Amino acid sequence: MRLTSFTDYGLRMLMRMASAPERAFTTAELANEFGLSRNHLTKIMQRLAGAGIVQTRRGSGGGAVLAQAAEDIRLGQVVRLLEQGQPLVECFKTDGSDCTLEGHCRLKSRLRNAESAFLADLDQSTLADVALMPIPA
Repeated sequence: MRLTSFTDYGLRMLMRMASAPERAFTTAELANEFGLSRNHLTKIMQRLAGAGIVQTRRGSGGGAVLAQAAEDIRLGQVVRLLEQGQPLVECFKTDGSDCTLEGHCRLKSRLRNAESAFLADLDQSTLADVALMPIPA
């Protein structure tokens, strides 16, 4: 399975935030640290905040912090959230697909099972399990 860059960057952000849970991180700071687009990270942060995984604060001393303990955030949960709307294959699209094998394909159920197994495996690990080693300020 290949994850989108949206999910990849979201996981990186969370791993970094889990390395120093006592401090707030701005999207500008994380974008600079990872060499990524601030705009892109802002969209990811909004999705994470909307799901209650991070909490954001505006203004002086603002930024984002984990809204839950890293031990309580399952990686499968994060991947499901960030991959939302990104089907593994075209025939998994909710708005229909152009697959000419529909109704005759015996691969679709195997791919569904593989996707479920992948996410179930990620559910066995938490953000705390993969948090970055603390980076000195």
